[in-house]
Order: sequence, then structure tokens, then C-alpha cells
Amino acid sequence: MPTYQYKAMNKKGQIVKYTVNDVSKVELFKKLKKNGLTPISIQQAVTFDNLDKMPKMKHRSNSEILSDMSSDASKIIYKTSNSESIFKKKINITPAGRKIKPRDVMIFTQSLLLLKKADFNNVHALETVIKSTDNPRFKSVLMDILRGVEAGEYMYITMEYYSNIFPPIYVNMIKVGELSGSLVNSLEQAMTYLETAQSLIKRVKKIVVPNLLQFFGLIGLLIIGTLVAIPSIQDVFDAIGTDEELPAITMAFSNFLKSFSSWWYIPFIVILILVGVIMAYIRTPNGRFQYHSFLYRMPVFGSLIYAVDFSRVMKAVSLNIKNGMRVQQALEVSQNVVRNTVMLSILEVAINNCMIGKSWIEPFEQSGLGNSMITEMLKVGMQTDLATMMDKLLEFIEMDIDNILERIMKVLPEISYLFVGIVLIFFVLVVLVPCIQVYMGSFMFSAYL
Repeated sequence: MPTYQYKAMNKKGQIVKYTVNDVSKVELFKKLKKNGLTPISIQQAVTFDNLDKMPKMKHRSNSEILSDMSSDASKIIYKTSNSESIFKKKINITPAGRKIKPRDVMIFTQSLLLLKKADFNNVHALETVIKSTDNPRFKSVLMDILRGVEAGEYMYITMEYYSNIFPPIYVNMIKVGELSGSLVNSLEQAMTYLETAQSLIKRVKKIVVPNLLQFFGLIGLLIIGTLVAIPSIQDVFDAIGTDEELPAITMAFSNFLKSFSSWWYIPFIVILILVGVIMAYIRTPNGRFQYHSFLYRMPVFGSLIYAVDFSRVMKAVSLNIKNGMRVQQALEVSQNVVRNTVMLSILEVAINNCMIGKSWIEPFEQSGLGNSMITEMLKVGMQTDLATMMDKLLEFIEMDIDNILERIMKVLPEISYLFVGIVLIFFVLVVLVPCIQVYMGSFMFSAYL
């Protein structure tokens, strides 16, 4: 393997520089992060003709180097006279500009696509896109990609480091395009994927956000009204000396809030313990599998989550098949576009079926999670032209997702209105009834009598 020179920062803000061999760039990046070091740059070492004139460096294994880094990073600190200036230099390397948004990635993809269609090479295209990028943080990411391309690497290798910016399926599309020599086609599909994903996110937010705001708004009014209005009404009753009392439900809820304000930490601690236990269980292999299975089978949103993940897998498989891969290879490459362990287990069984000569469609059919029409289309595609059928399948999946969203749009308002109605009735009984009681003034007659 090639030799790499890395520069990283430890937790004290000190710069670490060293050269490591017999390790890939991805492995080195992961090992640096694991040892508490923030990578600044990882570049392949340059070979000089006068190496014999340079001072010899004692060779050490990678395990010895990484052990030294984790135990005492100061042993390999790059000497400098001013640690503060180094820290500022690190800040300049990764500017703290505005947050990188999906729209920034869409503009980058669209610009790169236009330049590649104009027969720009990757280096020239990236340099041109970087000049037109306004977001300083995203510009630093693109410069890192450019440095990798100039060093002879593919773009997707550097993109994999920034998984929080470039989605897995997006990186997979770029990877297939670069390896197969059809980057323009891959960028077109990546652009379509980004537009579809953004449209889906906006539609879901349009459904969920207003209903949540309405629900929590009423809860806030209920609590504020009970804490502010009810004590004032009680003071009026006490001042006049009336025998009337506030409604029982009002007094019960008011007493509950008073008790909760004094003992709020008890339910808070209980909730934290429950959340901690659940999170610990989810981190186990069986717990993670059960949680991911629940995501696919949960009411309302379960079918949508599965349809979106399945769509991502089929898009990746279709792209790989069109670039000349066999079904087994296409499935293997497409595994990294999803994180759900249930879907990954289905893909693993499908790959194993390909190896032993059985149907790779069977695991999807036996899971009972998807639409039966989808599996039938795949079976027909295997008997005719799979690439053509995959295009029709993807169109059908998009229609299926739209239908699921329409059903959710019909069900969610009904569910939200149910909860909002319950809270509204409770608000009327707890807060508005005492206010009406004061407005009508009936308590004054009892006080007079």
C-alpha cells in the first residue's frame, strides 16, 4: 500500500504530523478519529530522487505508531513556537461558515453535471465549481475533494469521509459512474435523487410540523392558563368570601401542576433511566434489529419508511446493472445505500441466493413488507429485460410512495384533530369554565347571601 503523510490536531489544539505506511487512506482516517485526533489533511507521500540524502527515520509498525498517539500524542507533536497561531491556522483550514444544506449539494451536482457535459476533466470542473461556491465551509470540503483527485484518487473516496453531507446512495452513484466511466449519467441520476428526496422531505414536513405546532400550542395555553388565570380567580373568590368553588377538574389539574413543579425531577430521572435502558438495548445487535423492524411495521409511517429504503436500493441496483454489473454484484454494491439492518439482512439473503442459484427476489417477497406488485415486476424482469423492467419498477415505486403519502395526509389530520380536540376540551373545562363563571358573576350572589 502507498505511504501517507497526515496532519491532525489533538484535543489540546496541538498539531500532530507523521508518515504511516501499509495502511489505506480510509483506514488511517478512521484510526485517527478513534484515537481522538481531528484529521486536517491526509496526503500520499511524495517520492524524491534524493532520498538517500535525507536523514533516515527508524521504521515502526502502524500498531506502535497508533499506540503512541493514543497514549501520549505529545511524543509526535510538530514543534512550533506559537500554539495559538496553529489553532488559528486550523480554523482557517476548515472555515466556520454557514451550515452546509442539501441545496448546496444540489447546486454543486448541477454545476458539475453541466461542466462534465461540456467535456471538462474532473480537476478543471472542480476548480470551476469551487470558484463559484459561496459557502466557505462547503468550499473547504470541495477543495479536499479536489486535492484527492489531483493525487489520483476518485471523488467518491473523499466524499465517503463526509457522510453527513453526501448521502450514501449519492456517493454510491458517483462511485459507479467513476468506476464505469459513465459519470455524466450518474450525475444525472444523482440530481434526480436529490430533487426527489428534497420533495419528499418537504411534503412530510408540511404534514407533520403544523399539526405538532397546534398540539403543543394548546398544551402551552393549558399550562399557562392554569398557572396564571386560575390563581387569580381563586383570589377573587377568597376576597369576596363566596361559598362557590372552582370546578373539581380545575383544582385537580392545578394541584397536579403544583406538585409537578416541586417534584419534577423524579419523573425526569425515571424518563432518563427508561430512555437510557432503551438506547442501550437498541445498541445491541438484537435490539437494533427489533427497532429497525418496528420502523418498517409501525402504524402510519412504517410503509413509507420501507418504501423509501427499498426505492434507494432498487435505484442503486438499476444503476449498477445498467453499467454492466451482474445482479449479485449490483446487490453487493447497493448494500451501503441503507442503514436499516432488516433491509440489509434481506439483501444478504438475496446475495446468498444468487450464489447458490436461487431467486434473489424471494427474500423481499417473504418479508411481507413491500407491495406484491413490485416482486411480480421483478420476476417478469428476470425473464425478459431486467434493466428495462427496473425503470418501470422505479416509476411504480415512486407512484406507490405518492399514494402512501396521500394516505398519510388523510390519516394524520384525523389523528392530530383527535389529540387537539381532547386537549381543547380539557382546556375548556379547566380554564374557560372558571373564567365564564367569573364573567357571569353568579359567585357574587352566594357571597351576598
